[in-house]
Amino acid sequence: EAPRFPIILHVNPASVCGGGPAHPIVCPPIVSRDPPELDYEAELTLVIGRPCKDVAPAEALSFLCGLTVSNDVSARRWQGRKGGGQWSRAKSFDSFKPVGPALLLAAEGGAAKRSFSISSRVNGVTMQDSSTSDLIFGAAELISFCSQGTTLLPGTIILTGTPAGVGYSRSPPVWLKHGDEVECTVEGIGTLRNSVVYL
Repeated sequence: EAPRFPIILHVNPASVCGGGPAHPIVCPPIVSRDPPELDYEAELTLVIGRPCKDVAPAEALSFLCGLTVSNDVSARRWQGRKGGGQWSRAKSFDSFKPVGPALLLAAEGGAAKRSFSISSRVNGVTMQDSSTSDLIFGAAELISFCSQGTTLLPGTIILTGTPAGVGYSRSPPVWLKHGDEVECTVEGIGTLRNSVVYL
C-alpha cells in the first residue's frame, strides 16, 4: 500500500559531496567495524531556488531552481537494528550524499514535469533501472509538503525516492565494498560517479 504522505527525514549538510575521484564515499569506522551493510540509492533530486514556506502544489514549481542526481548512501544497520530506526543518522555520515554532476534548470523545457529514466550501476553492473514516472509523489507535491510550516532556503535539496533494486532488497543482499565504483544516472542530467573507501 502506497503511503498517504511523503516520508521526510533531514540529513547533516556535511554529508553532501560531489562526484569524481576527489569525492569518494567514505565509510567511517563507526559503520565499517560492524558488518557494514552500506547501500546505494539513485535519486532524482530537486534544488530549491528561492525561500518558500506554506506553498500550494499549484505554485510550488515556481520555487524550483532545477534538478540533479543524488546517491542516497545508507548505512542499513544504523537505519534498522543498530540505530533503532534512525534513518537520519544512517544517511548523514560525511560523504553519504553525493550530488551532481550537473543542474538541469527548471525553466529548460518544463524539466520538473518530465519523466526521466533513472539507473544505478555498481562496478558496471546495472542494479536499478526505472523511470521517474513511477515516483509516488511528484515534484510539486514534495515541495509543497516539505514547505508546510517550514522555510525551505535556496540550495535546499529534496531527494524524491529511489527505484527498486537497492542492495538490501536483493537476495542475497548486495553491499558496497571498499574499492567499488558506483554510478547513478538520470537521463538528460548526467552520471554521478563515486568510488567507495573504507576507513
